[in-house]
Amino acid sequence: MKIAKFGVEDWLNRWEAKATYDLSQSTVSSLSLEEIITIDGTDFQKFFVELKTKKMNYGDIEGSNAFKYQVSTLYQTMSAENILQTNGATGANLLAIFSIVEAGDHVISMMPTYQQLYELPKTLGAEVDFIKLEEKNNWNFPLDQLTQLIRSDTKLILLNSANNPTGTVIDKKMLNEIAKIAREVNAYVLVDEVYYPFEDTEWVSIVDIYEKGISTNSLSKTFSVPGIRIGWLAASETIIESFRKYRDYTMISSGIIDDAVAVHVLKNKNKILNRNQKIIEENYQILKNWVDKEEKITLRLPNKVSTSFVHIDVPLDTKTFCLKLLEETGVLLVPGDVYNYKESTFNHLVRLGYCCKKQTLIKGLEKISHFLNSEFSE
Repeated sequence: MKIAKFGVEDWLNRWEAKATYDLSQSTVSSLSLEEIITIDGTDFQKFFVELKTKKMNYGDIEGSNAFKYQVSTLYQTMSAENILQTNGATGANLLAIFSIVEAGDHVISMMPTYQQLYELPKTLGAEVDFIKLEEKNNWNFPLDQLTQLIRSDTKLILLNSANNPTGTVIDKKMLNEIAKIAREVNAYVLVDEVYYPFEDTEWVSIVDIYEKGISTNSLSKTFSVPGIRIGWLAASETIIESFRKYRDYTMISSGIIDDAVAVHVLKNKNKILNRNQKIIEENYQILKNWVDKEEKITLRLPNKVSTSFVHIDVPLDTKTFCLKLLEETGVLLVPGDVYNYKESTFNHLVRLGYCCKKQTLIKGLEKISHFLNSEFSE
């Protein structure tokens, strides 16, 4: 099976180890293992002492009952039976697409978005049409495009909310309209929901409003724990049952230790979310102030999520700009070019992950400013 290179992942694999100021990531500043375990006062040594006698077998294949219960509490209508543990949200997306899409199917996705959400259906032989988010429209979701693209044979609509890289949030009202359109043709709607918005917004999961909705999520972004590679699928019992046989071909289990850490994270989700909301709010203001004073920078400010798509007015394509920036300053960004949309260019846009450590953000932005002023001054 031939598949296109994964632009964002290939870029990060090549360059993130060389960064001094990594502003490329979209995780809210990752927690250390010690921070995770002790966040509620749990003794770090005691936590692992209790694990040391456990047999290192496969553990619970679909995730422990405790894990599935904790995940179900993130939804309004899901029970533990509606949850399947996966290898990150990437594994969840792979499993769902692999289970649903066949050659000749009609699929609708977004652009820009996480490349997996359209490249996998294309590789499986599906016809993929795109809903195009545009900077001139503040990256808002264009419902009229979905209305124009939907067909009687549309099998699956693949969305990402909040969106990577633009930060676009599809709110409850819009999601209800999407569900209404999908229901008319009996299409599935999968929403990659790893970027939960940290502000007052009418956000709701697709599975809580649509019977053929599929939610994919993980602990990697909003919960700041990408290192244990734990994600999940949530959907109706009928849909989840249809995924089980395909799951056996993609993974067995996530492992006992990772599951135990995941349960601890989810039990302390309010503490972690409060910590991360503070990071986002403080760093968001730093980013906004920087954008306001930089003549060569514009930004359609995203909802308060951990990714932003920044417009840089320089006479270079963004790959060249980002490589030169990295070489001369140690700052790493993700060039818009790698979002790999052939019909339209993101040639003057970069993904800037602003939810790193505050000092890394401040120093990194200072380095970008100095680089812009020294290299591209009038």
